Amino acid sequence: MQSITITRPDDWHLHLRDADHLQAVVNDTAQQFARAIVMPNLTPPVAHCDQALSYRERIIAALDPTRSFEPLMTLYLTDQTTSEDIREASESPFIHACKLYPAGATTNSAAGVTHINKIYTVLEAMQKHDFPLLVHGEATGDDIDIFDREKVFIDHTLSKIRHDFPELRIVFEHITTADAIDYVLSQDHHLGGTITAHHLLINRNAMFKGGMNPHHYCLPIAKRETHRQALLKAATTQAPRFFAGTDSAPHARGAKESACGCAGIYTAHAAIELYAEAFEQTGNWSQFEQFMSLSGPAFYQLPVNAEQVTIRKLDWTVPDSVPFGDETLIPFKAGQTISWKLDL
Repeated sequence: MQSITITRPDDWHLHLRDADHLQAVVNDTAQQFARAIVMPNLTPPVAHCDQALSYRERIIAALDPTRSFEPLMTLYLTDQTTSEDIREASESPFIHACKLYPAGATTNSAAGVTHINKIYTVLEAMQKHDFPLLVHGEATGDDIDIFDREKVFIDHTLSKIRHDFPELRIVFEHITTADAIDYVLSQDHHLGGTITAHHLLINRNAMFKGGMNPHHYCLPIAKRETHRQALLKAATTQAPRFFAGTDSAPHARGAKESACGCAGIYTAHAAIELYAEAFEQTGNWSQFEQFMSLSGPAFYQLPVNAEQVTIRKLDWTVPDSVPFGDETLIPFKAGQTISWKLDL
């Protein structure tokens, strides 16, 4: 295959940061996607509607005026979130979901939920208002192996939420294991899952190839090759239940290459092309458009985009680094060749 044209996709999981860092990265996403679910884990977190609407204005102000892009805002759940917060968010045309970060699970999650029971009245309100819950699906605790955190979360938390709130729409975000795939497929249409391009392309060996590679460190952490293969199979054959969410997470080079480096991989510069590389590995393109462009809008009950995009078989080299405010960041596959290119 030398080219493929699909409905313009959306990114159903994106980190844009703020201020100069926002300005540096937002147009990479706007160049590729029509819309994106924007994560609320700023400092301080975007926990209330007025904060989400203000953040949305800053995103729009940072856009290249030639780009057509709509940020879909989310709220950060805390132990103090109320049912009234949910009602207000559900009535806003600009706020589309709430995000559950277990406290301490990932970047800027210290203000997250300390125990799922603390937000049961909030989850009840979300089910009542048909307002989606997005979950960072990892259990926390020093007694839990980092490679087991997703499965423990399924067993101890997600299964409980699904049992107690069966009509609550939930996105199991950035899934990384065969266990997560099997769980999503065992449930009804109220549960969907996003898969990142980098989890489709690398396994945990990538963090240690040629020495410690902090630019392949992300949370959830990349898993064994058997899990990567399971993700590829799910994306290419079960796309109605899974959809694209890059979890593109920019960090300055110094924050990654440090004694306690940040988790996150930046893929917004080539997101569609990276997904294409993953699908090409399987030789099965039959559900590429479904995964990239159709399943997400269906789950979020939003219209499918009217535009189309085309990618072509064309080698190009990813820059070694890109500007990030007064700093630089290292994009995924820096200095390497990608074999697909988006028509601009």
